[in-house]
Amino acid sequence: MEKGKGVARRWAVEFADNSSYSSPSDIPDPIGFAQSSSDPDDANASRQKKDAEAAWKLQKAWEVAQAPFKNLLMMGFMMWMAGSTVHLFSIGITFSALWQPISALQGVGKVFEPYKDPRVDTLAPKLLFIALNLAAMALGVWKLNSLGLLPTHASDWVSSLPTAPEVEYSSGGLPFH
Repeated sequence: MEKGKGVARRWAVEFADNSSYSSPSDIPDPIGFAQSSSDPDDANASRQKKDAEAAWKLQKAWEVAQAPFKNLLMMGFMMWMAGSTVHLFSIGITFSALWQPISALQGVGKVFEPYKDPRVDTLAPKLLFIALNLAAMALGVWKLNSLGLLPTHASDWVSSLPTAPEVEYSSGGLPFH
C-alpha cells in the first residue's frame, strides 16, 4: 500500500469550512477569554517592556559616560612613558591628550543621542562624561607645563624682560669644580 492511501489516516486536517456560523464574530470566545475587554496583562507587559528598555538605555548611558576614564588612564601612562624631554613623540602624545577631550566635549549631544528617552534622565551621565574629559584635558595641560611649553612667566610674553632663572641644568657628565 502506498503511503497516505488506504484505510483512514489517524491524523487529518479538514480545510473545508463546514461551520454553520456566518462570520468570525459569531464564534464564541474560549472559556476565560473575552475579546471585547482589554487585557490588563498586555498593558502590564508593555509597560514592563518599556521600563526594561529605559533601564537598558540608562545603563548604556552610564557605560558611555565612564568610557573616558579608561582613556584617561591609558593617556596618563603614555605621557609618563614619553618622558619629560621636549621631542616629537612627547609633544604628539600631549597634543593628542588635549585634542581627544576637546573633540569629545564638542560632541556630547551626539554621544548621548541614542539614549534620549523621556523616561531616561541622562543629565548625571553627561556631567560625568564632561568631568572625565575635563580631567583628561587637565592632564594634557599639566604635561604641557612639565615640558615647559606653557607661557608661565612674564618673559614668555614680553621680549624685553629677563628670562626666568633655570630650575634645572644638565652637563655632559663632567663634574664642575
